[in-house]
Amino acid sequence: MIKEKKHKDPRTKEIEQTPIIEIKDLHKTFGTDNTVLKGVSLTLYKGEDLVVLGRSGSGKSVTIKCIVGLIEPDKGEIKVFDENVLNIPKSELNAIRVKIGFLFQSGALYDSMSVRENLAFTLTKHKRDLTAEEIENEVIEALDNVGLADAIDKMPSELSGGMKKRIGLARTLILKPEIILYDEPTTGLDTITSREISELILDIKHKQKTSSIIITHDMACAKLTADRIVVLKDGVIHAEGTYEELEKNEDEWVRSFFE
Repeated sequence: MIKEKKHKDPRTKEIEQTPIIEIKDLHKTFGTDNTVLKGVSLTLYKGEDLVVLGRSGSGKSVTIKCIVGLIEPDKGEIKVFDENVLNIPKSELNAIRVKIGFLFQSGALYDSMSVRENLAFTLTKHKRDLTAEEIENEVIEALDNVGLADAIDKMPSELSGGMKKRIGLARTLILKPEIILYDEPTTGLDTITSREISELILDIKHKQKTSSIIITHDMACAKLTADRIVVLKDGVIHAEGTYEELEKNEDEWVRSFFE
């Protein structure tokens, strides 16, 4: 059984929180000598936004792709909802995947489909018993949640970078996941749009009661969204704490993120 543990959320009082993702001693090497993960261990607590920082190539995206089975680690353990996802049948893994939303850097929309069709496709793939009217209502609700209901009939080519991120997030939210994995949610966006996306991440957490891992190098995003931050260096977790704690950390490498 998952054990409850006290974890201090800087925006609230100290509360009892339950681990929802537990990663232990994760290793991954690509090719013969490109070792990216050398024993990563981290925990995501229920209701938490956990930010993962690290330089390019440090293994941030590899870590979250291992969680959903997009990359197979060489060694380690990944528990999601207290199930070791590396050692369960594919049918059980797929059932867990439905509860995990993954926002790719690009938004990963289908270029040949309208916004409506992109979202509806996700629903029909996973919830085949829905009527056409129910699908339409779910699509509109998801777009309302990201403030883009009026974009329902647009094609991806008609969307700005920020709009694509929002639509990608709407497609993630339409299955009402309990966990969301954000891979560089503000990359390529201007300062104002980046803040809007960061605020949307917070809004979703409070409205949908999600737990999230946010991969980012955007310190403004990290400061706004993070309940807790872990820093990857040389394939392992190098430091951990709140934004304020890490900002005061005396380690020069950690401090370099805040300069």
